[in-house]
Amino acid sequence: MAKTARVITITSGKGGVGKTTATANISAALAALGNKVVCIDADIGLRNLDVVLGLENRIVYDLVDVVEGRCKLRQAMIRDKRLEDLYLIPAAQTRDKNAVSPKDMIRICDELRKEYDFIIIDSPAGIERGFKNAIAPADEIVIVTNPEVSAVRDADRIIGIVEADQKGPAKLVINRINMEMVERGDMLAVADVLELLAVELIGIVPEDQAVLVSTNRGAPIALEPKSKTGQAFRDVARRLAGEEVAFSTANGGGNFFGRISKLIRPKAGS
Repeated sequence: MAKTARVITITSGKGGVGKTTATANISAALAALGNKVVCIDADIGLRNLDVVLGLENRIVYDLVDVVEGRCKLRQAMIRDKRLEDLYLIPAAQTRDKNAVSPKDMIRICDELRKEYDFIIIDSPAGIERGFKNAIAPADEIVIVTNPEVSAVRDADRIIGIVEADQKGPAKLVINRINMEMVERGDMLAVADVLELLAVELIGIVPEDQAVLVSTNRGAPIALEPKSKTGQAFRDVARRLAGEEVAFSTANGGGNFFGRISKLIRPKAGS
């Protein structure tokens, strides 16, 4: 009975980098590994995690209903259709972020910690109240960025805030990398992003149109066994669960990934 969940908040500096898709896929992959997982959509007013998981038609109560006492925590939890150990607590769609406080989030997570292995929180983008709510209960922070200058600059700002709040060091997932564009010099390379951000890399997810299809269908691509992108999300989940997983050479040459491993090894122990 000593089990206590790890609370992992997934955030980003700017919107549109694929943070909610990453939350859904990492949560599904962790549950598929045999963990009991609850994901919480903390993006009050703009909920999307329910759609990405294909659970939008099952919502009766939401996070604000729990906070304001209209339902018990268990009543707001929706069990996933495919994975019996994956649950969602959806955000309220018709309220603003002030309906929930950082203390509320800590209380809810403390109540869940005893029964689950992972609590994954989908944070709103930016640094306003919703972000503060999302990081308040976190044991670990995962930052999602794209390999573009504006996204990396915003991620750097988030890293600074996370460290100032003593929630760091953050971990990094680089999403939507296109190796052909990297090789042409039209996109930042993974090594460039790591040099700029200097945090531990736990995932490299390739650009893939199949992600859009899977998101529209409410079926996380992490559950597709033949998908390279699905494998990338499964690898992130395994690293979060404590496994040592080598970075795949499927999306680039061996030398490229050799350089990455040299860059990230010193960070892992920091």
